[in-house]
Formats: sequence, C-alpha cells, structure tokens
Amino acid sequence: MSAETESGEVHGVRISHPDRILFPEQGITKIELAHYMETAADWMLPYLEDRFVSLVRCPEGRQKQCFFQRHAGAGLGEGFRELDVKGSKEREKYLYITGTKGLVSAAQMGVLEFHIWGSRIDDIERPDRLVFDLDPGPDVPFTEVKNAAGEMRDVLDALGLRSFPMLTGGKGIHVVAPLVRRHEWPVVKAFAAAVAKRMADEMPERYVAKMTKSIRKSRIFIDYFRNDRASTAIAPYSPRARAGAPVAWPLSWKDLGRTRAANEMTVKNAFVKERPDPWAEYRELRQSLKASALRALDVES
Repeated sequence: MSAETESGEVHGVRISHPDRILFPEQGITKIELAHYMETAADWMLPYLEDRFVSLVRCPEGRQKQCFFQRHAGAGLGEGFRELDVKGSKEREKYLYITGTKGLVSAAQMGVLEFHIWGSRIDDIERPDRLVFDLDPGPDVPFTEVKNAAGEMRDVLDALGLRSFPMLTGGKGIHVVAPLVRRHEWPVVKAFAAAVAKRMADEMPERYVAKMTKSIRKSRIFIDYFRNDRASTAIAPYSPRARAGAPVAWPLSWKDLGRTRAANEMTVKNAFVKERPDPWAEYRELRQSLKASALRALDVES
C-alpha cells in the first residue's frame, strides 16, 4: 500500500473512509474510485468540464441508498462550481466541475455517475453534441444493438454528420455527433426526433421511438429525448452505479465490432492497457445541422 493510500489523499483531496466498499461484487473501495477518477481525468474532462452535471451519489456504496443531485448542497468539494440559470419559472443554481480535483472530490462525495448537459455553460441555449441512446428490450441480443448503432451511423452520415459510439455501461450504446454551436435546442431536438421517428417508421419490427415500455419487446428504443435543454446523458468514462462497476466507454467503430457487451469495461480494467484515443477526431470536427438535412426531415430552422 502506498503512502498516499495510507494517508487517504488523492490529488490533494483527503478521502475520508478510504476503505469503504462502494462496489461489493468487486470489493472496489472509495480510494480506488478516487484513483480511477484521477486516471480518467485527462480523458473525461474534455467532455465534462464547464458543462452542467447531474450526479448520482451513493455515499455508502451502490448497494445502499443513492440519490440524484443537480443543484448545490452541503459537502461539495474543491473543483465544484455553480451558476444561476433562468428556468421556466425561476432561477436555479446548477453544478459544474472544473479540473481533476473536481473529479476526485466527487469520488470523496460518493459520486458513482456523472450525467452531462448537451451544452456548455458559456452558451447553454446552443448544444454542441447530439446523442442517440439505443436502449434494447430485455430480449434483444447485443449484436443487434451493435447493428443498430451502425445503422444510426449510416443515417447520420447521409445527413452530413459524423458520429462516434460509446458503450453505456448498461445494455445499450450511445451514438454521439459533435456539433458546432449554431442551432438552439428546439431545432436540435426536432432534428433528433425526426431521425428517430423515421428509423422507427421504416423499420418498426426493429425500432421504437416512444418511451412506452410495453411496446419495446424484441425492439430497440431510440431515445432521442436526451437532446433537450436540461436533459442529460451519461458522461464518457463515467462509472455506473451498477453491478460489476462498469464505465461508459467511448470506442472507435472498428473496436465496437469486437465488443461483446455494453458493460465489459469496468473501473478495474478500463485503463490497464494504454490505447489510442478512440475519439481523437471528435473535438476537431466542425459540423452542424445542414439546411438540406433539416429540409429532408421537414425540420424548421
């Protein structure tokens, strides 16, 4: 055991109860989660920093009581900030994170999941990402989910958007397209809805675009509802508060083909081997919703 572990400090953040087990199946402790966040920071922060975040906190571990937090409260550590946002009725303070210390502080707070807005704090009305969550019914094999991700990629390609896949750490896959911040939320949401509904209309035996759980059997729900102002999606490289300590894991399209399950990457194995950044081109892309694509889907801009 290192001196740092003995002292219960990671990246300058004191970790109380460092040996508390947060994932009982693997025996993953609080300080191990803090070390994961420190390691993941360089990969995770480009997608999470300066973006409102909602937290799933499980102070006693994932097997005990957890709660959702998106506003300021007691016990926030270093690296957390808050900002007033005007809502439909009143102004509210929302949370965002800066720096590695913020991620390690989150581990100290028992945060097991990070869910991010689709826009950044300097322009919350214009999203910079488009997300489709492919959520399979319980009887749909993962091979079908991978095929669905490929079909979504092809549909977006035809509309002028390159996209990137991410394992959710659950059963599904997110297909994410970066955007230039040109259109406001209503246009982006309408575009996402039109894509999902068209796929569901053309292949009703495979896809649904409605939340109703009773119609999802043997099909994949194309969840486009995350493309809204205050809606969130799991952050890349975020742990999940689930059995096995899985993480949301970005992939290249080539690597997706070799993947066996949406939860195969975990806090334990995520950074065991060095690897190239599968989303290296993500932040370099300059793409937006084209007028021709909006017309093709009958979306008003």
